[in-house]
Amino acid sequence: MITDQQAAALLRTQDSILILTHIRPDGDTIGCAAGLCALLRQLGKTSYVLPSLDVSQTLGTYLTPYLAPADFSPSFIVAVDTAALSMLQTNAETYQNRIDLAIDHHGSHQAYAKFCCVDSSCAACGELIYRIALTFKKPLSHAVALPLYMAIATDTGCFQYSNTTADTHYIAGALIETGIDHYAVNRLHFRTKSLRRMHLEARLISTMEFWEDGAIAISMVPQALLDEIGATKDDTEDLADLPGRIAGVEASVTVREQADGTAKISLRTSPSYLNASAICAQFDGGGHPAAAGCSIPLPIGEAKDALLAVMLQALSASASDDAGR
Repeated sequence: MITDQQAAALLRTQDSILILTHIRPDGDTIGCAAGLCALLRQLGKTSYVLPSLDVSQTLGTYLTPYLAPADFSPSFIVAVDTAALSMLQTNAETYQNRIDLAIDHHGSHQAYAKFCCVDSSCAACGELIYRIALTFKKPLSHAVALPLYMAIATDTGCFQYSNTTADTHYIAGALIETGIDHYAVNRLHFRTKSLRRMHLEARLISTMEFWEDGAIAISMVPQALLDEIGATKDDTEDLADLPGRIAGVEASVTVREQADGTAKISLRTSPSYLNASAICAQFDGGGHPAAAGCSIPLPIGEAKDALLAVMLQALSASASDDAGR
């Protein structure tokens, strides 16, 4: 394990750097990759981001200037916001045994790289990249600051989630002071929805399941529904937050059908209710106490039943512990 200052010193000595993101990329991994790549280029380094295979069109625009050509031969590999090798994109498999530096904020980080710069107190990995950038003592360009702001804003639900700290707000403020158009970022990611997305939300709300007197809300997302509506990747961003917007919901579950018929789980919880990371870890997933995910190699109905059983068991065990005190 190394500090952010040590990570910066290590990056200063390297060149021909390739940056890796995780599967089903979110704003944090994309923003970190784009921001770090821009920073390294500002320092005179040759740096690229490995193309993401399943990024949405909206997030993909952040990577456009930095995508690695097919013939790029890196000498130093960096993974950002990626807790485990199993979370790497499939086109990164050739690099998985030679990752030199992992920069991450997940408490479930598996220390797979030669050097790991991990701080689980950060609300977003973008905060850690910002701290690394400060070490170089150069003014942050808009090319660095804007994707880092997006990374932090999206991973905190526009600063609404419980992971948001005073440092989060301070860093966001410092990035805004560089002159970036933060309003445009927030409008794009938090206020603008396609009509298809609105139709999708309406259908999901009408079919949502509730358990434990409404404390658990489960949204099932079959591929047939997405096909019927014509939903794109942009239309399905952050669907995991939808059930949790309902008053009284403490655990929000989205079970989405994958192309191979298996299920992708997104779990959001109130930290005092259930530990989302511990639940998903039982299915070889992980994340944060309040937000985690996993894949279950079952049809979505069976996957929902399997996940729900683990959640109810955890609630029962917690109630027994409380009664025994």
